Amino acid sequence: MESLISQFTLLSDHALNEKNFDPSTIEDLMKLFKVEAYRSWAALELESHHEAEEAEIALEEAEEQLESAMEAAMNEFRRFEQEMERMAEEELKAWKPKPKEPERWVR
Repeated sequence: MESLISQFTLLSDHALNEKNFDPSTIEDLMKLFKVEAYRSWAALELESHHEAEEAEIALEEAEEQLESAMEAAMNEFRRFEQEMERMAEEELKAWKPKPKEPERWVR
């Protein structure tokens, strides 16, 4: 793009200084500007598309990591819950009075 700008500057100087200057040369240069602008736009579109794909992949990886972390946390919670239930049952058994054995009379 910079080379096109320098060519445009040179042609503009020639147009100002020469009476025989052909305006079609500037028109040709303007067409090159247009082509270069479309190329730049297409390159930006492609780069944007690639970045969007990369962002989508990163999001999927993050979702998988989150799901894995949530699953691990739920498993840990279930183990904790089971342990608490076991401890509660043991404590209940310790507090519950034991049934008395019937007295036996010796004859």
